[in-house]
Amino acid sequence: MAMGLFQRAHDIVEAKANKALDQAENPSDMLDLSYEKMLEQLTQVRRALVTIAASRKRIELQESQLQQSIAHLQDQAQAAVNQGRDDLAKEALARKAAAQQQIDQMEPQHQQLTEQEQKLEETLNQLQSRVNSFRTQKETLKAEYTASKAVTSVNESVSGISKSISDSGAALERAQDKIATMQSRAQATDELLESGVLEDVGGGTDDIQKELDQLSANSNVDAELAALKAQAGPSGALASGSAAPAASGDGADSGTSGSS
Repeated sequence: MAMGLFQRAHDIVEAKANKALDQAENPSDMLDLSYEKMLEQLTQVRRALVTIAASRKRIELQESQLQQSIAHLQDQAQAAVNQGRDDLAKEALARKAAAQQQIDQMEPQHQQLTEQEQKLEETLNQLQSRVNSFRTQKETLKAEYTASKAVTSVNESVSGISKSISDSGAALERAQDKIATMQSRAQATDELLESGVLEDVGGGTDDIQKELDQLSANSNVDAELAALKAQAGPSGALASGSAAPAASGDGADSGTSGSS
């Protein structure tokens, strides 16, 4: 149980570490690092090729020297035979055989070095081709990464601007709604003030003010009545005087009749 928990914790830590590394990795740096590693491999192959070529060349020089020695020993053997010195001829031929034996022993090694050199040359050519191709792709990918990074930055900026514009639009709408509400309330208040409803709703005037208002209204009525009387003139007054004697005559007649 404890080992399982420990392994799980280890996996979590490793996963987080890998995630952190992925986030920290820069494609341009990764490409440059890979290119440097390929150049190091190319350098190692070249060094190995130089070493093998030097070994092959050394064997070839030894073989060449032995070949020269063999030719010289052959001449010495012939000269000894011509002079009747068979012993010297045998010695020269024996040395010649030893030199040839050395050549025969070195030949497989020479052949092996030659084959290895050819393989390394092929490997070097292939690796050089890969390095050249990778260098071109590396620069292209770095340019694409730089462009993508710039586009991403621009898109993020545009996104921020769009969000800011959206927020500004929302704020503008809220301001417009608030202004419209205030305007509606102002219009409603004006209408209530004109109709007098707002005054009544707000508590009205006191009793003294009401009585003063009533007296003012009565004064207006009296003024209008006086104006009407002034317009009627003397004819109106005469009509009022003639009507009174008529009433008195009727009373006298009534009294006379009663006394009769």
